[in-house]
Amino acid sequence: MSNKRLVSIFLLIGLGIILLMMANILWGSVLIEPQKVIQVLFSDEKGFTGESLIIWDYRIPQLLVAVFAGAGLAVAGLLLQTLFRNPLADPSILGISSGASLGVALLLFLSGSFAGSLISSLGWIGNLGISLAAMAGAVAVLFFLMAASSRVNHIVSLLIIGIMIAYLAGSITGLLRFYSRKEDIQAFVIWGMGTFSGVSRAQIPYFVTAISIGLIFSVFLSKSLNLLLLGERYAENLGLNTHLITRIVILLAGYLTAIITAYAGPIAFIGLAVPHIARNLFKTSNHLVLIPASIGTGIILALVCNLIARLPGIEGSLPINAVTSLIGAPFVIAVMLRQHRSNSLVS
Repeated sequence: MSNKRLVSIFLLIGLGIILLMMANILWGSVLIEPQKVIQVLFSDEKGFTGESLIIWDYRIPQLLVAVFAGAGLAVAGLLLQTLFRNPLADPSILGISSGASLGVALLLFLSGSFAGSLISSLGWIGNLGISLAAMAGAVAVLFFLMAASSRVNHIVSLLIIGIMIAYLAGSITGLLRFYSRKEDIQAFVIWGMGTFSGVSRAQIPYFVTAISIGLIFSVFLSKSLNLLLLGERYAENLGLNTHLITRIVILLAGYLTAIITAYAGPIAFIGLAVPHIARNLFKTSNHLVLIPASIGTGIILALVCNLIARLPGIEGSLPINAVTSLIGAPFVIAVMLRQHRSNSLVS
């Protein structure tokens, strides 16, 4: 692909992100006139009107969570697909999301009705407790994977271990759900649907900073990821420490997944779909291009899904997992069919 075409696509992605960010601020389940939105955004007066609270305390935090969650999951999916050389790899394949779910299940189900009533009465503090439980579960699985990576020499074996961890955590979670109260199960199911609205305005700086650090580190792995595409033996002959890079990639992908799952719940499909969309859009396997391309494409997909979930006329917001799969799956199918058709014409 020529540099001119590359720059043009990135400019279009940037323009799309700007337009979608504006749309996410202007439109929502509560109708606010565009003039009022502009007045709230650019006014020096710090009022406490209903419109101001909706925009500053709900729409903008939700917008920022969608932006950084979409970018983080897309990069995590790209890292894992490259590491395992598996097009079906995504942030949930190593069991990190399942570990986060198990942490929340232990908090809600084992602590009984006291924790359930306390969490519901404490508002954002209760949500923080759920986030910490999810983080603890995800980090526990991540540490186990890091320990396993030092003992396992073959990358496929590590992938199988991750899948088995996901099954094990899912099995324990299922048993806890079977013996739990209806109210606790409902709270767990709602968390498992995923949401971009679970992060308060006060938590936004921590979430944004944590994801930004992971995204910056991923860019520095571009050269190593390109070498991994050539095969482990060839990469080692070129001087790459494949065992060290494997641990770093797992740590980085797990870190991004753990942070996002803790704050927003298990968001499905973005990490699986976006790397495929970026590869087909840019026609390259160079990670110096693919990483920023995945970031931009992940942001666009997350913003589109967030906008659909909060369309005017919808009371509250739709589960974000349902929207991501509903929008992303047909698009990926269309991209794959188009690629297959192009390859057939060439051959």
